[in-house]
Amino acid sequence: MLAGQPVIILRDNVDRSRGKEAQRSNIMAAKAIAGAVRTTLGPRGMDKMLVSPGGNVVITNDGATILHEISVQHPGAKMVVEVAETQDEEVGDGTTTACILVGALMEEAERMLDQNIHPTVIANGYRLGMMKAMEILDRLTIRASGEDRDLLLKVANTAVTGKSIEAVKDRVSGMVVEAVCTVADHKEDGTVAIDEDDIFIKTMIGDHMEDAELVRGFIIDKTRVDKAMPKKMENARIALLAHALEITKTQVSAKIKITSSDQMEAFAEQERASLREMAEKIAATGATAVFCQKGIADAVQYHLAKQGIFAIQDFPEKELKFVARATGATIVNKVEDLSDDVLGTAALIEEMKDVVLTKITGCENPKTVSILLKGSSQVFVDELERAVYDAKRVVMDALEDGTYIVGGASVDTELLLGIRDYAASVGGRTQLAIEAFANVFESIPRTLAENSGYDPIDKIVELKAAHAGGQKYAGLNVYTGEIVDMFEEGVIEPLRVKKQAIQSAAEAASMLIRVDDMMITQTHRPGQ
Repeated sequence: MLAGQPVIILRDNVDRSRGKEAQRSNIMAAKAIAGAVRTTLGPRGMDKMLVSPGGNVVITNDGATILHEISVQHPGAKMVVEVAETQDEEVGDGTTTACILVGALMEEAERMLDQNIHPTVIANGYRLGMMKAMEILDRLTIRASGEDRDLLLKVANTAVTGKSIEAVKDRVSGMVVEAVCTVADHKEDGTVAIDEDDIFIKTMIGDHMEDAELVRGFIIDKTRVDKAMPKKMENARIALLAHALEITKTQVSAKIKITSSDQMEAFAEQERASLREMAEKIAATGATAVFCQKGIADAVQYHLAKQGIFAIQDFPEKELKFVARATGATIVNKVEDLSDDVLGTAALIEEMKDVVLTKITGCENPKTVSILLKGSSQVFVDELERAVYDAKRVVMDALEDGTYIVGGASVDTELLLGIRDYAASVGGRTQLAIEAFANVFESIPRTLAENSGYDPIDKIVELKAAHAGGQKYAGLNVYTGEIVDMFEEGVIEPLRVKKQAIQSAAEAASMLIRVDDMMITQTHRPGQ
């Protein structure tokens, strides 16, 4: 108030929440997001059915997909979704774990706020707890140099367990590991670099998922331009053209004056001869297959078919570059630039039956590979693709880093006990925040037990007892309910996935808990 008059600071369309109200709002939002995905965690997690306004149905237990599909409006909830999206972009898996950890951290913060512990103290305790977690993870790390196929297979198996692909997980895991190892670039200093774009995942509806295959080459969603061309080409020599195989317009405006039918016929004949010459030049180089980024004139198609040459037009530029990497060909701009040394090779180019797909296989030293997935419906095939994507990313992480940890809640129990011991050495109220940070790691074994139909308290007590007795790899077998050695069971994950989940969750929770004022601008509706 100023001289009895109210001073308006904020517009009337701004909703403002302050103090505990703002903190409670963010806590409830984080817990709601965690609750939306927690039942999907683990091999026996449940699926979610998401229906868009247009009627499209998605059935999945992939945390990133669920959070991407649902409409989130609350700013605090959006931050949790962003944590999941970052987790997916950076490491490709662990999105559900990250969300559950954020929800658990906010729940612990709520309890501490009720005890009048300041948000800054909570955030500092979470930071110290996260740093201690990183130390413990480094101590638990299993290191392997080079391509340890056995460990990589276990990583892939762990990633796809509980997904729709589980019935053929051994076959698919083998294909994913083979694909990643094929495109891996081993540097002289011993490091490994992998470009995830070099592994294409293609899907088709039809056949059984057991018919999935790894193609050492490329699969394109196009077929030959002329039915007279061969459907299959063995020992193919491949020409890649960035320019159209047709008569192009001149750069400057020009007019041709034709005064007789003979001149018209001569003009048309010259055009036909130019097009025929294009096809003859391609054939003269020894090329038996042509992939053109732009169009191929009908006359050129006819002469190429007559020469027995396989051709595809309107080839996307990005995919043309990947075919070049797979086959060793060089992309040229003009037919005149074609020669024997710019042609690529492939053992087989084959148009697939009943679907618009062409396979380029049998490349000698492919820099790109494709995984072809099959299924009975689009919903099922989409979930298969998500499962294989997750497996691909975690195998890449493991191969690049050479660091692994054991899953099945064994690492979480070690973190719980280790951080709790560390908290006892820290004085003041910060100790309570660090203990709270340790407590959140109970949420993973608790959720695994709940999703598998077991009593969570019993299983957590059994896990703590096993780890206190020195069994650092002890974890929950979700199928039998027994506490077993997870390393022997082959439940292995990349270290990078766990580290990213813990860091992202701790940073997001620390930021959210320090918010004590929320100002949300509402959009005015017409007429208001």
